[in-house]
Amino acid sequence: MSIADKVLAVNNDLPIRTDKPVHSGKVRSVYWLTATDSQRLIRERGYDVPSDTPLAIMVISDRISAFDCIWKGEGGIGGVPGKGAALNAISNHWFKLFRENGLADSHILEIPHPFVWIVQKAKPVKIEAIARQYITGSMWRAYAKGEREFCGIRLPEGLAKDQKLDGLLITPSTKGILEGIPGVPAQDDVNISRQNIEDNFAAFNFVSVEDIDLYEKLLKDGFNVISEELAKLDQMFVDTKFEFGYVTDKNGNEKLIYMDEVGTPDSSRIWDSVVFREQGKIVENSKEGFRQFLLNHFPDPDILLNKDRMDEREALARDNELPLSAIQMVTDTYVGIAEKITGEKIHLSDNPKAEIVQILKDEFKLVD
Repeated sequence: MSIADKVLAVNNDLPIRTDKPVHSGKVRSVYWLTATDSQRLIRERGYDVPSDTPLAIMVISDRISAFDCIWKGEGGIGGVPGKGAALNAISNHWFKLFRENGLADSHILEIPHPFVWIVQKAKPVKIEAIARQYITGSMWRAYAKGEREFCGIRLPEGLAKDQKLDGLLITPSTKGILEGIPGVPAQDDVNISRQNIEDNFAAFNFVSVEDIDLYEKLLKDGFNVISEELAKLDQMFVDTKFEFGYVTDKNGNEKLIYMDEVGTPDSSRIWDSVVFREQGKIVENSKEGFRQFLLNHFPDPDILLNKDRMDEREALARDNELPLSAIQMVTDTYVGIAEKITGEKIHLSDNPKAEIVQILKDEFKLVD
């Protein structure tokens, strides 16, 4: 069986019963179940949600996105073997720890397969909640050009690249294009201050001003839980992105929860502590290693960094197949860090799509 067969590159064509269009993101596809199937599963599986809650099947893929483009390997390989299973395993591990530490729930109700989550409908908070423990990446690039204020927070002079910050820095940005908010440009991924959020909390989908404090607490507490666990594995939690939303429990109580994924190599920077401590060098255990590969692989890295050259960037991703050695590097990174974090082997399926369909058909009666 070829590598391409083991990669789940297309995940929006599964025969899951639905009466709505399948929503496909860069990595995941979401299948909204019919009201009948949602109510049946809530009853049969005993989920802690109101009986009329819409449910969805969320299927991860092995696709790899970077610089807002999807990349492929030689021979038409549309993703990275093991990546999807690794991402879900890591998120599942952290969500479980969050619950055990009394932080907050997630939108996940059940995990029928390593690639699949059954989730409840949530009202997303329209913020990319980013927390940083070190100055690196885009923040360092801006700092090196002379910027000192980030999301309403002023950084001191004299910081060095990859230096640890005095405290955990929260630098939120907009999720999606939000219009009509004073002082916030109508663009995706725009840095915003806490004051912006407080002044317009309802526009960001917060129920109350007080919930801004709660979101910051959940962000910091979640970051610290992951950071402490990674430190035990000689790994550094450098920065990460969390997403939040609201759901309603069986008793009708609305609560703020973690959404999407947490603490993964896709949403975070994770560095090897030993190499950093002993040699002052960075060994990435996250997607950043793949981004660096792309910047070195193509002769004009400005195409990847310059938002004004998006057409050229999309052509680059469309017209180039990356060497298999680069794909294998990403597999090694993702599977390696997932197995470290979870303490369990990541199972690489020979045919993940067939497995998913079989389980959803036999156990959940969601495939005709």
